[in-house]
Amino acid sequence: MAKYRLVLLRHGEGAWTKENRFCSWVDQKLSSDGIKEAQNCGKHLKALGFEFDLVFTSVLSRSIQTAWLILQEMGQEWVPIQSSWRLNERHYGALIGLNRAEMALNHGEEQVKIWRRSYDVTPPPISESHPYYAEIYNDRRYKCSDVSQESLPKAESLKDVLDRLLPYWNEKIVPELKSGKMILISAHGNSSRALLKHVEGISDEDIINVTLPTGVPILLELDENLHPLGPHQFLGDQEAIQAAIKKVEDQGKVKSAEKLNPPV
Repeated sequence: MAKYRLVLLRHGEGAWTKENRFCSWVDQKLSSDGIKEAQNCGKHLKALGFEFDLVFTSVLSRSIQTAWLILQEMGQEWVPIQSSWRLNERHYGALIGLNRAEMALNHGEEQVKIWRRSYDVTPPPISESHPYYAEIYNDRRYKCSDVSQESLPKAESLKDVLDRLLPYWNEKIVPELKSGKMILISAHGNSSRALLKHVEGISDEDIINVTLPTGVPILLELDENLHPLGPHQFLGDQEAIQAAIKKVEDQGKVKSAEKLNPPV
């Protein structure tokens, strides 16, 4: 029997996810499909009998909005929510705003996969001339963070994400988990992957093959030492989940028409 149970998920589809762009720290609302994903996630968790005591999110709207919609569908709107930049998506630096398929065409699919999925490769840093620099670093939400704005990242590898996430996990989330609370973490693709890597002991080499679809809850069952009793479980229709995983993986690939007719 599990001593502790935790539900983790990547937020529902965002507007830029639909456009296949590196969204990262640019604040985006959910797309219409993302809203439906979050609502369906809430309905499924309710049907499975989950009752949450506390929710953790990033400070990005798509993470918070997903949590709101899930709790609304479950009739648990009163459950407290705590938000931290430490659960934010990975900072993709100079890649922010660029189209992943176009990047694959220009730089090769393998390079884009390394930028998206590898553990310790950092993309080029964002500069003050970047079109989204001011939007990110002048945002009031980061003036309330637990580090100075000068200390906020300008680009991150997955290792960097784990390094900034671990203090929050150990100091904020773990004590609540050990107190017996049932917790939902509504985060992002890479902050969720980083947390899975830590909890499950996934190797630096194997984490590149871990892909998380949007809006699909992941159940972690842990022993008294917070060690997993088995691999994480995607909750829902497994065939649909595998199709959603493939859709995410294909975002970093060149479209078939572009392969046949590359730009000159």
